[in-house]
Amino acid sequence: GTPLQGRSAMPSLEISWLSVLAAAIASFAFGAVWYLSLGKQWMAAIGKTEEELAPGGKTNPAPFVITFFIQILMAWLLAGLIGHIGQFSLMNGLVTAFWCWLAFIITTMTVNHRYSLAPWSLTLIDGAHWLGVVLIQGAITGWWNAAG
Repeated sequence: GTPLQGRSAMPSLEISWLSVLAAAIASFAFGAVWYLSLGKQWMAAIGKTEEELAPGGKTNPAPFVITFFIQILMAWLLAGLIGHIGQFSLMNGLVTAFWCWLAFIITTMTVNHRYSLAPWSLTLIDGAHWLGVVLIQGAITGWWNAAG
C-alpha cells in the first residue's frame, strides 16, 4: 500500500473562528485607514472623482460588505494554509502571508493592471494594501491559533 493508506492526506485542523473574525476586522480596519489616508492618490490612479464613486454623496455599501466577507474567507483560508504548511506561530503566519502575497496577489494584480493600462501608482497603492491585509491576517491567525 501507499504511505497514506488508511490515513487522511490532509490532517484535521482546529482553527479558531474568533481568530478568523479578529483577523478580518483588523485587516478591514487597516484598509479603511489605508484608503482614507491615500484616498486622493487612489482616486487619481483609478481616474475617478468622489462624485463618480458616491453620486449625490451616497456611498454604495455593497463593496464594503463584500470586502468584509471576502476578508473573512481570506483569513480562514490563510489560517488553514499556515496550519497545513507548519505549526501555527506568529512567525509562520507572517512568512506564509508574505509568500502568498508575493506568489498570488501582487503577481495577478500586476498582470491585471498592465492589461487594463492602470498606472503603476495604483498597483503600488493596492498591492501594498493587500500586503498589509495578509500580514495582519497571518500574524493574528498564526499567533492566536498557536496560543490555542
